[in-house]
Amino acid sequence: MWSVIQEKFKNHPAQEKVIRLLLERGFQINADGRVVSGNIEIAHTQIANEISVDRRVVDATCEAILKDTTLGQIFNNVRTIPFLRDVAQYLGLGVVIITPDDAAQKGLLGAVATEVAEHGNIIRQAVSDDPYLTENPKLTIIIEGKVSGGLVKALTMINGVKSVTVY
Repeated sequence: MWSVIQEKFKNHPAQEKVIRLLLERGFQINADGRVVSGNIEIAHTQIANEISVDRRVVDATCEAILKDTTLGQIFNNVRTIPFLRDVAQYLGLGVVIITPDDAAQKGLLGAVATEVAEHGNIIRQAVSDDPYLTENPKLTIIIEGKVSGGLVKALTMINGVKSVTVY
């Protein structure tokens, strides 16, 4: 998907910044060319300020999205999820952030999930940054309870794991 988007905006780096933000935040573009999250509209000026571009760049990006069938379908259907990383401590949950050697490597999530389960933990949430959208992608695992030292040690032994951080 990202290669298709990059190709369409390769000559418009400011618009590519808008696209990146829209995807990272899970914002949609409605039929009127407005940025929304569900039925809540987000002002184009706010988006422009967030990424230091002119509001007209956001307008032009939304227009380009609506003119393209594939992009229109993507940005009409993309959704955000409630990411528990920053609230886990208040919910009694543990957070493990894994930095991979290569985020495109196959099997890393499966190997991590296996280790978590073998250490008796329940995964509440697993969020993997898209390596095409994020400069330094990470895999975030939210588990029931605290993260044990044994689990951390086991995770660091997985092939392809560069580092493990516990919150």
